[in-house]
Amino acid sequence: MSPVDFGPPLATVNPTNGELLESFEPYDAATVESRLAVAAAAASDWATSTFAERSRLLITAAELFEGELPDIAHVVTTEMGKPFAQAKGEAAKCASGFRWFAEHAEALLVDQEVLVDASLGLIAYQPLGVVLAIMPWNFPLWQVGRFIAPAVMLGNVGLLKHAPNVSRTALLLEDLFVRAGAPDGILQALLIGTDQVPAIIDDPRVAAVTLTGSVGAGRAVAALAGAAGKKVVLELGGSDPFIVLPSADVDRAVSVGVQARVQNAGQSCIAAKRFIVHADIADAFTEGFVSGMAALSVGDPFEPATEVGPLVNAAARDTIAAQVEDARAKGATILCGGEPVVGPEGPDRPGFFYRPTVITGITPDMRAANEELFGPVALLYVVADADEALAVANATEFGLGSSVWTNDADEQQRFVNELQAGQVFVNGMVVSMPQLPFGGIKSSGIGRELSSHGLHEFCNVKSVWIA
Repeated sequence: MSPVDFGPPLATVNPTNGELLESFEPYDAATVESRLAVAAAAASDWATSTFAERSRLLITAAELFEGELPDIAHVVTTEMGKPFAQAKGEAAKCASGFRWFAEHAEALLVDQEVLVDASLGLIAYQPLGVVLAIMPWNFPLWQVGRFIAPAVMLGNVGLLKHAPNVSRTALLLEDLFVRAGAPDGILQALLIGTDQVPAIIDDPRVAAVTLTGSVGAGRAVAALAGAAGKKVVLELGGSDPFIVLPSADVDRAVSVGVQARVQNAGQSCIAAKRFIVHADIADAFTEGFVSGMAALSVGDPFEPATEVGPLVNAAARDTIAAQVEDARAKGATILCGGEPVVGPEGPDRPGFFYRPTVITGITPDMRAANEELFGPVALLYVVADADEALAVANATEFGLGSSVWTNDADEQQRFVNELQAGQVFVNGMVVSMPQLPFGGIKSSGIGRELSSHGLHEFCNVKSVWIA
């Protein structure tokens, strides 16, 4: 995801109008120490809990998500600008994910008997203890949910260092677990600045670290964890290709492509960002896609008709604007959009809105060709054949998700095999779901979240041999 640096203080600023709603002082050293001590004690106790106890906690938390869905979504939309309907969908997704892990984790973590030269050989999965989670603002509920649900079912506990602009959401999640009946310390928010993170990673009571963020932040955290000999899982963003070949259903690819680019105002690591279209169907796709992007309703995220809300802050809007202007200056063609949304108040209107944009004529010297575009801006490439489509798709430092549209079985298999990504979706947009592992390769990260693979990331995978 985009390396937006909010910095201290920890503040809630409504991105729809720029209003400062609340500031938080970072926890002092004594408060951090108290929370570390509580987490360590909780880890020891929770490791001995039963799967039934863990499952009951997650199901109760899911019920709270469902019962309080509008109130929870209101906090999210106010803090980071996501359209209200999408915020409600994110809360519901957390509830669904919690239920999935509550129902399946025990079977996925059962001891595995293996044949060895002994009376018994086993592979056992046991918790590590306290996991520090450094989480982003763009999906402030689900990013935490997909970490904490498997952690809880394994018997680990979590310390949540959330993005500083979603501190209300961090405290909401902590409170939700308390009200769900979690023992003290199962999930605690750490309202701290980035300068306080290294000491926490180094603390012997912290067993592992997971981060979703920029490449720079991920590498810095990995270096700190490595120096302390601790496990990390990193999800560091992407520049996902969306490839459309002649046998595809072009109308459906257009419709899904628009959604895949602008969900959450394009502020998603797995959003489709580079649209790579075969020349034979390029005119039809381009006409439909540009028309669809230009027709999107941009505005107040609490208005039911709004399809694209504000970007998270002024810096995010200005970054997208600078990337587009750089491309324009170097010869790219702007097919629609290409500017902040300007209302009656003029260009300095409150709020951080940017018009959905499609750019073509991209060259390698442009920022947009090399940086992650964390906003509603799509790059459009026209290619001669499948070979060129693969070459363009793989010509990036990122390797998170990918989408390919073709009804040719041989092409489907080729792209599944040859796309350099952690995920390949055929005739659909990339989404995260509890059943499938989530993560990438190259600069997109290390390790996996969700599914059995996510459950096993923060395990002590213990070999047992009994003579």
